[in-house]
Amino acid sequence: MNNQTMIRSAFIGLLAVTALTATTTAAAADDKEKCYGVSKAGKNDCANGSGTHSCAGQSKVDNSPDDWKLVAKGSCEQMGGKMAAPKK
Repeated sequence: MNNQTMIRSAFIGLLAVTALTATTTAAAADDKEKCYGVSKAGKNDCANGSGTHSCAGQSKVDNSPDDWKLVAKGSCEQMGGKMAAPKK
């Protein structure tokens, strides 16, 4: 096999893996929903509703009603969480 053929094969393989990963990630996101009030301290997924922090893992207390994490669809309220951020 010459170098050009090996490079093409590697590139095609990389494209296939990237496409598969993107499809799998999108499908996984479809099976999740944002749930407020169920994350443990330091385990939230992103910024909170009140804007006191702007990144994942910055919650200071367990089950803060402002902090959210992604959970399996249909499980949020069973876990004691809310589907919407608390009103300001």
